[in-house]
Amino acid sequence: MNISFDLDSTLIPHGNEFEAEKQGLLSKLLGIEPIRVGTAKFISDLQKQEHEIHIYTTSFRSQIKIRLMLFYYGIKVGKIINQSQNQHTLKSRNINASKYPPAFGFDLHIDDLKGVGMEGERLNFKTIIIKTNDKNWIETIQKEITFEQ
Repeated sequence: MNISFDLDSTLIPHGNEFEAEKQGLLSKLLGIEPIRVGTAKFISDLQKQEHEIHIYTTSFRSQIKIRLMLFYYGIKVGKIINQSQNQHTLKSRNINASKYPPAFGFDLHIDDLKGVGMEGERLNFKTIIIKTNDKNWIETIQKEITFEQ
């Protein structure tokens, strides 16, 4: 399955929304953003289960910056869709939504925003919406992925 993850408030905290991996001096000097505890192992486990993992964000971070940040944590992903590419693609398809994962070949999108879940219902794409304070977020996602298969 092609699974996409959102970044902000899903994998990257804003403030103290959830526990993040410890950062060393080098990562701070390089401008590497912290990620949610357990992300690297979870993504690796999903990849071992033959899922393709991608990033789909409405952030304007460059694809290179995102890829380097993930690489720092040992995470390799397929496609990285940022807001520039998202806007261009959705406009060209005349899709009125903040996100539309099928436009990029994603079967399932994981996000923190209820609005994205509502768009999924309206436009018929699969989402898993996780709460930022869900300490069992990995189990929440795993259960839903198992149910979706």
